[in-house]
Amino acid sequence: MEALAEDVITQTRTRTKGQIGIAYVRDGWEPYVTTILRTYAEREPSGIRAGWDILRPMEGIRLTQAVKHRKGRRLQRVEVHAVIGEVVDQPYAVHLERLNGTLRDRLNCLTRKTHGFAKEVTTWDALFSLAIFEQNWLRPHIALRVPLPEPRDGHRYYQRTPAMVLNLIDHPWSWQEFLTFRVHKC
Repeated sequence: MEALAEDVITQTRTRTKGQIGIAYVRDGWEPYVTTILRTYAEREPSGIRAGWDILRPMEGIRLTQAVKHRKGRRLQRVEVHAVIGEVVDQPYAVHLERLNGTLRDRLNCLTRKTHGFAKEVTTWDALFSLAIFEQNWLRPHIALRVPLPEPRDGHRYYQRTPAMVLNLIDHPWSWQEFLTFRVHKC
């Protein structure tokens, strides 16, 4: 199971090109701490012997844990503390949990007792990529809508997708636009 933490952390470092300021939020699983400290470490010569380097955590790496204390089904309090560095700005995994819920809703292979399987890695990659694409390019999000100065065609809001907010597109795409979009190779 520790190999999972190793994969997640090393892939994150690779995909973010080792940039400083990465903030992690953990659920209490201990392998994250040792893996982050090992992956985001700078070598400093010890001066004692060649090859005996001191590993120091990189500047800006943060790992925060939010522990929920419950009594029965009631939430009593939430304790937030920094495990590495300073406490992150958003120490709750609410956005990640929302994405997980959305993916479970849209991908049968993520639900329990299902007939929709993704036995091959390529099938999983295709399903996951399409679900993420649809989430960011096709489906407007209620939190991103902008009120119109005057209602237009019975609508009071301008609906936007995350890709529209990032100025990658100017309108929500349809599946037909996605399937017929021509990619120009450089």
